[in-house]
Amino acid sequence: MSRAEREQDLITYYSNEIQDRVERDLPEPRVARRTAYLEQLRAEGRDTVLELGCGPGRDGEAIAAAGFTYTGVDLSPASVDACRELGLRAEVASVLDLPFDDATFDAGWTMSTLLHVADEDLDQALQEIIRVLRPGAPLAVGLWGDVSSGERVWEDGKGYGPGRFFSIRSDEGLRQVLGRYGVVEQWMTWDDDRVMHYQWAVLRVSAS
Repeated sequence: MSRAEREQDLITYYSNEIQDRVERDLPEPRVARRTAYLEQLRAEGRDTVLELGCGPGRDGEAIAAAGFTYTGVDLSPASVDACRELGLRAEVASVLDLPFDDATFDAGWTMSTLLHVADEDLDQALQEIIRVLRPGAPLAVGLWGDVSSGERVWEDGKGYGPGRFFSIRSDEGLRQVLGRYGVVEQWMTWDDDRVMHYQWAVLRVSAS
């Protein structure tokens, strides 16, 4: 499956699932990590936050309500429309090609998005994210992971469209990749009554 085919399947799936995502509560551990992360940003005097994979704006609303200048990007036009209806700035874009100048944002936030990027494209995605962040910015990354890594397409059986592409990474594998771009200052995982666990990291991106 080509990158274009993977992205089109994701657009179709998430556009069809948009209302379900609007109504679904975020997991408590993720909300707790978000609160702590925003407190960190405030303590560091940071203002502008870029979210990669903004969905319908559930995290975006909280980030903006906390007083930060928020921008979101998503492959799905329906997700971007949902964010704009909330008064959030959002753009249709791929994490592999962001429509922003270098060193535009003070911080980055991406939850459950980089798992849809193939392993062969992950370095490009991280390089592009870091390009638009200011040197030394904190980047919060959340992914579903497992003890064994691998790429697969999952059929959800909910009538939302084609199966979604996932690249599942082990804890060690993800930390190694992130470590190429800075220092992993925070790392934790938690279970959420699913086959996989959730991986959480805050990467302090390299200063140069």
